[in-house]
Amino acid sequence: MIVAPDRTPLAREFLDRPVLDVAKGLLGRLLVRNTPEGPIELLLTEVEAYAGEVDPGSHAYRGRTARNEVMFGPPGHAYVYFTYGMWFCLNVVCGPENHASGVLLRAGEIVEGAELARLRRPSARHDRELAKGPARLATALDVDRALNGTDLCGGPDAPLQLLNGNPCDADRVRNGPRTGVSGAGGVHPWRFWIDGDPTVSPYRPHTPRKRRT
Repeated sequence: MIVAPDRTPLAREFLDRPVLDVAKGLLGRLLVRNTPEGPIELLLTEVEAYAGEVDPGSHAYRGRTARNEVMFGPPGHAYVYFTYGMWFCLNVVCGPENHASGVLLRAGEIVEGAELARLRRPSARHDRELAKGPARLATALDVDRALNGTDLCGGPDAPLQLLNGNPCDADRVRNGPRTGVSGAGGVHPWRFWIDGDPTVSPYRPHTPRKRRT
């Protein structure tokens, strides 16, 4: 029997917990992007946890900066960053204020508004590829730095909102190394995904970028 997703907003208290607990608990939740053209809804299938100033893979590892300021704020807000000079990525700030932990939203299934997502991701060959990877997810949902700091626990008129959805059963959750993280941060098995879901992105180890000569 298919159970209708719970469309009540995700409680801030749920996000005010240790980052690994939050990351696993986000699988199966709904992320709603309200655009002028209409809503796009995404069921989360893959995430990665980052543990702030104790995590070499985190943007907050070396302390507070103008770029990562949102991570040090209260849980339940969006941290959006620009990477490789061309892509945006979306994170959920979690844990106690000033702890700076967050969960990178890596992939999901577009369950409403696929026609809008396709306009932003015309190169996707199938709908399962629309949000398969963090940059694709942000592109499909029209997320950029203008949404940095958005309260994801806000009301239905918010540009981004997290809903309870249908949490993934624990026996379907898998974990492994984070994708593309170098050094000591690359050993943590803090990437979580729904087993067998076709929207989950492939794992890629860190590859050093070649310097131009």
